[in-house]
Amino acid sequence: MKNKICCFIGHRNVEATPELLLKIGEVIENLVFNGVITFVFGSRSNFNAICFEIVTEFKKEHSEIKRVFMTCKSEDCVFESEREKEEEIFRKILKKEVKLFGFEEEAEFEGKYSAGRASYVERNRAMIDMSDFCVFYYNKNYLPPQRKNKRSAIIPYQPNSGTALAFNYAKQKKKNIINIFEEI
Repeated sequence: MKNKICCFIGHRNVEATPELLLKIGEVIENLVFNGVITFVFGSRSNFNAICFEIVTEFKKEHSEIKRVFMTCKSEDCVFESEREKEEEIFRKILKKEVKLFGFEEEAEFEGKYSAGRASYVERNRAMIDMSDFCVFYYNKNYLPPQRKNKRSAIIPYQPNSGTALAFNYAKQKKKNIINIFEEI
């Protein structure tokens, strides 16, 4: 039987409610029961941090579980310097000790160093492409904060949600999608 792979993609700011934690635990337990042993994580998302912690708990009973970290070009430069700051943020969110470098493997996607400003979009696509299952926290009504296109711009524009782009890509690729947001 082929070892199955699952990736996690979700909005940057997600509150770790008891209902959310319970649902993620149920989903991960079901995935492990159905042969998923490799879990792929991006970064800079509360949802990823929450899922990482829950997968880590499952790893205590299922030593075969492998946690893979996939970064973008821009994150390589800043991740180490921000690690302690982000660990503190996640400690507050999850109300327990968090170590962000608990991964068994770091993976790179083709084009990582040639990707443009939105390299996370290409990273998310690579995560989706390698996965059998994609677990999302996707609220279709969520809009990221408006931004100015350039510093001199007067009128702000509405950027796309990276999670929405990834969700639509996973649908296009006919992946097995589990949207936690819709299930709680």
